[in-house]
Amino acid sequence: MFTIRLISGIILVLIALLTVGSGGILLFVTTVSISLIGLFELYRVIKIQRNLLGYMGYLAVIAYYGLLWFHMEDKMLLLSVGFLMILMSIYVFAFPKFQLEEVSVAFLGLFYVAVMLSYLYQVRSMEDGKYLVWLVFLSSWGSDTCAYCVGSLIGKHRLAPVLSPHKSIEGAIGGVVGAALLGSLYAGVFGESMIGLSTPIFTCMLACAVAALISQIGDLAASAIKRNHQVKDYGKLIPGHGGILDRFDSMLFTAPAIYLAITFLR
Repeated sequence: MFTIRLISGIILVLIALLTVGSGGILLFVTTVSISLIGLFELYRVIKIQRNLLGYMGYLAVIAYYGLLWFHMEDKMLLLSVGFLMILMSIYVFAFPKFQLEEVSVAFLGLFYVAVMLSYLYQVRSMEDGKYLVWLVFLSSWGSDTCAYCVGSLIGKHRLAPVLSPHKSIEGAIGGVVGAALLGSLYAGVFGESMIGLSTPIFTCMLACAVAALISQIGDLAASAIKRNHQVKDYGKLIPGHGGILDRFDSMLFTAPAIYLAITFLR
């Protein structure tokens, strides 16, 4: 299992280097694809992945990314309201075929998966984006690694014993501190190329710390959804890791966190 997980991890890193490093339409298409697969996994948990609610959700994701590609983000509120009205119409006219939870998750999925993950592309599109986008990974995967190491060594106090018995408060702190150190080291190497930041080391360190803290919520939120529905993994697409949401759960939160932090700290 370890070997399979390691090989899958290496492949994921190589894909990230290619798509994120290239940016542009390659990263855009990759982000759209991951969003649709992740949404399918979320919908499968409550069994709406292949019914009318699910199909409307997939169309809403495609519409959202269309707005993003053509720089029409100001229409997002209109899309949201229209999507909700369509879902509620289906709920009413098909009553009692669908439950309110199914309608709610169909609507939530657009934001929880697609909108949140789209910030990976949006960070890459920012000024200095080719450097800043890697902060998303440092504060997500880097934080996870640091948290695991610290938690294994000195973790004693459970962070969320019901949702994730192996996570500790010490590990969570270690993940935040580790991400901050990784961010500062990264800025120490590439900071001179970040022309849009007045204090690259401080900005990257603080952005990674904030994102790593929020990533803990992303990880636990994904676990909570699975626990509520007695699901072990969201899928089997990534051998040794599970599904898209199992691997990208924390990144759903770190991507928008990095975007907001950098925007605020510039």
